[in-house]
Amino acid sequence: MSRQALLDNILAKQSFLCVGLDTDINRIPAHLGDMEDPIFEFNKQIIDKTADLVIAYKPNTAFYEALGPAGMQSLKKTIDYIPDDILVIADAKRGDIGNTSRLYARSFFDYYDADALTVAPYMGEDSVGPFLEYPDRWIIILGLTSNAGSQDFQQLELKSGEKVHEAVLKRCAEYGSADNTMFVIGATQADYIAEIRKIVPDHFFLVPGVGAQGGSLTAVAEYGLNDKVGLIVNSSRGIIYASDGEDFADAARLKAQALQSEMAQILSTREFV
Repeated sequence: MSRQALLDNILAKQSFLCVGLDTDINRIPAHLGDMEDPIFEFNKQIIDKTADLVIAYKPNTAFYEALGPAGMQSLKKTIDYIPDDILVIADAKRGDIGNTSRLYARSFFDYYDADALTVAPYMGEDSVGPFLEYPDRWIIILGLTSNAGSQDFQQLELKSGEKVHEAVLKRCAEYGSADNTMFVIGATQADYIAEIRKIVPDHFFLVPGVGAQGGSLTAVAEYGLNDKVGLIVNSSRGIIYASDGEDFADAARLKAQALQSEMAQILSTREFV
């Protein structure tokens, strides 16, 4: 999916919402347990109820890998079921070098047919370059994450005076372009988004942490929007686990609808090209 196609979908739906399909077999409603593939059935119903409100889905692959081959079959079925006009982000955080990264890319882009893949950049260009060999796919590089441990390394100050995550953003922006590279910027790091936007003014940010993790959509939008929107805001648990009953998909829609309405209001105050 091209950047223009992504922008067109955002403006058409008045939404920059991504729903994280972090589907935990231990948290899905009990009535799905007797089905042949409870994970896929859960995802299918979530997708059916929210597809008109979202521009991306983000399955976190750990929830599927933990179930072995059956879980990976559920992942494949889920990705295949997502409508073609919606960005599919495989949240796998892969990062190795050379042929290993090339095989990761083949797995997620050729076999699973994801549109985008999260990538850990801390082994340098060797860990990012192989993913960029797919010109029609996106890589989403970890920039500044929401977890408490991000202080351990990402916020360290270098001799140059810049912080580690700032150096990572600058260098990684040189590997690809705003047409094939995004950055993960955690919503709970909203105070840093304005400065990060100066470093990478044109790139899209994938922003997790809105909803259950307490990130502010208003703050993220204020500091993160650019002239092509430049934001994909993810909510996972706050949407997909809105109810643990048979109404789970309807409850998920209501939560997604609330975020989409807020996003539409934000978008109405800006002009995009």
